[in-house]
Amino acid sequence: MSGRTAGRRIVLAPDSFKGTATAAEAADALARGWRSVAPDDELVEKPMADGGEGTLDAFAVAVPGAERVPVTVTGPDDRPVAAEWLRLPDGSAVVELALASGITLLDPLRPLDAHTLGFGEAIAAALDGGATRLLLAIGGSSSTDGGVGALVALGAGFHDATGARPGLGNRGLGVLERVDLGAARALPAGGALILSDVTNPLLGPDGAAAVFGPQKGASTDQVAVLEANLVHLVHLVPDGAAVAAAPGAGAAGGTGFGLLAWGARMAGGAGAVADAIGLDDALDGAALVITGEGRFDGQSAAGKVPSEVAARAAAAGVPVGLVAGAITADASGFAASASLSELAGSGAAAMADPLRWLEAAGAELARAHA
Repeated sequence: MSGRTAGRRIVLAPDSFKGTATAAEAADALARGWRSVAPDDELVEKPMADGGEGTLDAFAVAVPGAERVPVTVTGPDDRPVAAEWLRLPDGSAVVELALASGITLLDPLRPLDAHTLGFGEAIAAALDGGATRLLLAIGGSSSTDGGVGALVALGAGFHDATGARPGLGNRGLGVLERVDLGAARALPAGGALILSDVTNPLLGPDGAAAVFGPQKGASTDQVAVLEANLVHLVHLVPDGAAVAAAPGAGAAGGTGFGLLAWGARMAGGAGAVADAIGLDDALDGAALVITGEGRFDGQSAAGKVPSEVAARAAAAGVPVGLVAGAITADASGFAASASLSELAGSGAAAMADPLRWLEAAGAELARAHA
């Protein structure tokens, strides 16, 4: 190791390893492994996300001075859920749908009746807490309610023929007669950005019901009901057809649609997170950046975290190391790579103790980049 340059800056910017390690845990394990080989290097942890589960945690680690604010909300099956939002030093608030209305909160799934009320309650809490800008991470949804539950919590009016509010969830959309978005709370001065890597429209064969309904427990017949009810909602929302056709309107069971109708803007996933956590500044002068995800495959180049980090690193002239649970696509564009499955001997072994093998991967990349 005598030929190694001491004191280099190494940036650690992995995504979560879905179901096994959060992005923050992955970055920390990689750091431990790297330090075991190169203790003099400066390690900058910038865990990444694409707007899905774990986005709030990634911001909490990557942004100095970020403050978690606990809040109890109504879960997707009406039970109370202990959630949180994140206050950033610049006045922005990160609100993650998965924590308040996520699919992991349900057992069993409720394809027609799950809702996003709790997500809206968390957004309202952030506004009450003085948020000047909203960063809304909407991956991991349990519902196909078109974002109506969230809008209800923000004060929008949804009425049936009697003037009453229908039940929450997609089922209630079918009996709507009037929608009043003007009654909703105003966006904060800095606006609201939707963080999502999903570009599907709301309706049709690529829409929320057809593509994501089955993942949320919907049968073929129920998918048809979900779609019909979303179509009915679109007809009642001002400029609904245009909003429904926008990229990302189908994200999170149509929560993208509801937020766009409220006035939020679609900001993309990994790119918006990278901007918000200051990844470009961290890359300036770095000797290497390490990124990764659970599985690096043919889809990884389509806006996923490793491709976003690699593109920004290329612009900064910084080489990139890749870590993944499994690497099934060409990784020759990376300066070095490490597969947890190969290090552990099998995918099952890697998943059984991911932090151990992430640490081993960090050490391997440190040796490769000595």
